[in-house]
Amino acid sequence: MEKSPQLYGLVLAGGRSTRMGKDKAKLQYHGISQQEYAFQLLSAFCERVFISLRKGQEGVGDSRCIFDENLTKGPLNGMLSAHLTHPKVAWLVLACDTPLVDKETLRNLVSERDTSKMATAMTTQQRDIPEPLIAIWEPKGLTKILEYSKTSNSVYPTQFLTDNPVKKVYPDSDLKLANANHPEEYEQILNLLKAKAT
Repeated sequence: MEKSPQLYGLVLAGGRSTRMGKDKAKLQYHGISQQEYAFQLLSAFCERVFISLRKGQEGVGDSRCIFDENLTKGPLNGMLSAHLTHPKVAWLVLACDTPLVDKETLRNLVSERDTSKMATAMTTQQRDIPEPLIAIWEPKGLTKILEYSKTSNSVYPTQFLTDNPVKKVYPDSDLKLANANHPEEYEQILNLLKAKAT
């Protein structure tokens, strides 16, 4: 029986945060930066964890960074750059703008991993569309999407997962997968977390 690829973690923190107006990776929801919080979450499940950053962005001062190679646009750039750095491993990808993802959500994702698929992705019950930025991408999935990116400037990871074999995993609440891209969403999630803590 073929051994499953090793699982590495990737915190996607290379976005420009134009809608938020400040670096989303540096925002605090849990007493530390979201970048560091996501890094700690992934460390519980992955053999190694890296932070995906764009070139010229301030690093974290150690070997945890993988800088974008400008292979394509958006977060897929970071994922493919990580894949080229370590092409034989699977990547548990977590975007830094999903502050309600918790350890239980990731434990569920990892336990449901299907290495025969291109990816195993968290999926909201409401939309039933796989979320590529809270997902385990197998090496063959990233290799295939890398090939697509060489011939097209408009490769979208969500569409790729919709069109290819993927294992869908559902959270106990769709709210766990919520994005915070605007200042109002940041405040809403902060208030939600404060209410839960009281």
